[in-house]
Amino acid sequence: MAPDVTDLAGELLRSPLVAVGIPLALIGAVFLSLGAQFQNRGVEKIERRHGDGSRAGLSRRQLVRLLGRPSWLIGSVMLGIAVLFQLVSLGFAPLIVVQPIGVVALVVTAILNARVARIRLDHRAKRAIILCVGGVAVFVVVAALYAVDRLVDDTQLLIILGMLGALTLTFGIVFAVVRRRSGALFAILAAGVLFGFVATLAKVVITRITTAGLDPLTIVAIVALITAAALGGYFVQTAHQLGSPDLVIAGLTVVDPIVAVLVGAFVVGEAVLMPWPAVLLGVAAGVVAVVGVRELAKHHPQTHR
Repeated sequence: MAPDVTDLAGELLRSPLVAVGIPLALIGAVFLSLGAQFQNRGVEKIERRHGDGSRAGLSRRQLVRLLGRPSWLIGSVMLGIAVLFQLVSLGFAPLIVVQPIGVVALVVTAILNARVARIRLDHRAKRAIILCVGGVAVFVVVAALYAVDRLVDDTQLLIILGMLGALTLTFGIVFAVVRRRSGALFAILAAGVLFGFVATLAKVVITRITTAGLDPLTIVAIVALITAAALGGYFVQTAHQLGSPDLVIAGLTVVDPIVAVLVGAFVVGEAVLMPWPAVLLGVAAGVVAVVGVRELAKHHPQTHR
């Protein structure tokens, strides 16, 4: 049955708690930036000391050695804190409002990484960052004006799980075939897509447990969430091996929210009140942001080091 527009409008007007979710998401973005910087340092040291020069993804031996790197462990703790803040913020605001706010981490990372790595971003890399931030900023404004929280029913959850399963299988096969020439952009795009579904499932699981308790389908969603997070985490570490922290954060804060928003809008119905001009503006902003990620991967000096 189609949702009643009057009910949705009333729900939108009754959502002042969005103002609580947004600052929580901003705090999470700062921790995301710091965590990425520390993890990148740990991965670089492991690659330098134990890599074979192929840069074809981290081996099992390298992954084990990461657990002994203090910088990588500190970064992992910070990323865990970032995820915690994001999950809490999802309890106050719709997914398509919370997710794009993480792009703030890109600005923090760009400034921090330039100082730590003692590099100077040229005008093309700076323009790419501006495209990422500007595109997502417009998207956040549009989403915040029209987004509404919707409960995910069993049919919608099965659709989400089916999409995630197909994409996970596809990424695994493609990476196994072309891992030696896949590059940083593939790794971060794969990570962004998977984490977009992780965020979506996290929102679904939280809502279902708090409203109806734990049921078999929710347990399946939790298993899928953990699996996607593990594979996405591997792709993130591979992206650290091949590119800069800026690129990793750009992918996670642009690709991740775009995927989550598309799922929220077209499967869950969070954008049902959005008029067509706003939809077109959001699509255009998303395209601009993705172009920014591609340009950053192409022109960032650390990607070609």
